[in-house]
Amino acid sequence: MVDPKGFLKTSRAARPRRPTEERVADWHEVYAGQELLPLVTKQASRCMDCGVPFCHSGCPLGNLIPEWNEYASLEDWRAASERLHATNNFPEFTGRLCPAPCEDACVLAINSDPVTIKDIESTIADQAWELGHAPPQPPERLSGRTVAVIGSGPAGLAAAQQLTRVGHTVAVYEREDRIGGLLRYGIPEFKMEKRHIDRRIEQMEAEGTKFRPGVAVGHDIDAAELRARYDAMILAVGATAWRELAVPGRQLRGIHQAMDYLTLANRVREGDYEEPPLTADGKDVVIIGGGDTASDCLGTAIRQDAASVTQLDINPEPEAGRREDEPWPTYPKVYRISHAHEEARAESGHDPRIFSSATLRFDGDDHGGVRALHLSEVEPVHRHPVPGTEEVIPAQLVLLALGFSGPERDSGLVDQLSLALDVRGNLARDRHFATDTDGVFAAGDAGRGQSLVVWAIAEGRSVAAAVDRYLTGGTVLPSPIGPADRPLRV
Repeated sequence: MVDPKGFLKTSRAARPRRPTEERVADWHEVYAGQELLPLVTKQASRCMDCGVPFCHSGCPLGNLIPEWNEYASLEDWRAASERLHATNNFPEFTGRLCPAPCEDACVLAINSDPVTIKDIESTIADQAWELGHAPPQPPERLSGRTVAVIGSGPAGLAAAQQLTRVGHTVAVYEREDRIGGLLRYGIPEFKMEKRHIDRRIEQMEAEGTKFRPGVAVGHDIDAAELRARYDAMILAVGATAWRELAVPGRQLRGIHQAMDYLTLANRVREGDYEEPPLTADGKDVVIIGGGDTASDCLGTAIRQDAASVTQLDINPEPEAGRREDEPWPTYPKVYRISHAHEEARAESGHDPRIFSSATLRFDGDDHGGVRALHLSEVEPVHRHPVPGTEEVIPAQLVLLALGFSGPERDSGLVDQLSLALDVRGNLARDRHFATDTDGVFAAGDAGRGQSLVVWAIAEGRSVAAAVDRYLTGGTVLPSPIGPADRPLRV
């Protein structure tokens, strides 16, 4: 602890976002950047280095938060980077994308404002690249063992990097034309610029990881045949089977899955299109869903000059602070404002969300396109529509952001590898991340279900340890979580 009274002397000050009118005019990240180093070092001094650091319980990676907070407060960026990378392969991803449950588990959060852990983390990661503290780490020797990783999201990339660094020859197969999974095409540029992914891919290639984009295992190549060519296989294909909305009018033109919309917007940023084939420009947009994907659609629609944007959330409006039944250090369901909600407020003067609302049906125009949406209030327990509360809002573009129900069933992987599914529709696995098929392991959302980026990276690191043990009989790799571990809840 640099200053035992730091948390008393310094108030919490989060890294400020760029002005809304500036950032909605471009696709760059919403935060200001490196000129805020003095702010971050001062905020790091608020860390109390608790005897029992409960921030660890909020993060599945086991991040050494008090240690790198201390180094950051001293501006020792090399030491801070070493401690940060000791538990996290991609802190520049988590520092931008994670909702920071570690901050809600900070001891200061009991009766004060927590340390700005997320800001400090991303700053350390950025400084590591700026100052050359993140060099490739190729293995000293090769093991002669080979591993195929299917999927290049955070779980697959973390597993591949860990296994490469201990000497195994790893090839990552990705069905899309670029590496990154949902990090590449599901996360908007204003949330995380893709240069961060490209930089990590270059690092991993220098370490020896091989990448095979544009190969859909299960379709382009038989999964069982591929398994026979490698000593082990990791399935990190994500949970991309999206949920549907079965209401009258769903077939109308102009109603799309959110991920299709985000992918096309991201492909414009990659240079594949000059203009997006699917755009919100000039349209009344309705986003159905209350999660991060819905917020990403909101920010994207604003940047595409939508006429209006409304977000429907079936859940009741959360309270401003913790409820008594959500005690510290759990991650509470509180009223949160994302940068996209802030941007929508700046444009319209009000929150774009309508809470406790459900879609009843869609109306079409004379050309088969969606024209309007009928919604109603829902009661809080069973989410049943409340009679007499129906209203109609205009909509020429509707985006379904209802989450995902597990890995895609028609990918060919399940049948070709004779895989079992669990009761939730995810890939079944034992306590060592192994499926019923010898040498085939499952990690990330494909086995856990839809989750956070920190859980994906933790799963990738853990499955790498399991595969290394399977191949060699032992391992020095860390295994921060087990397949059955879950976030801290009441």
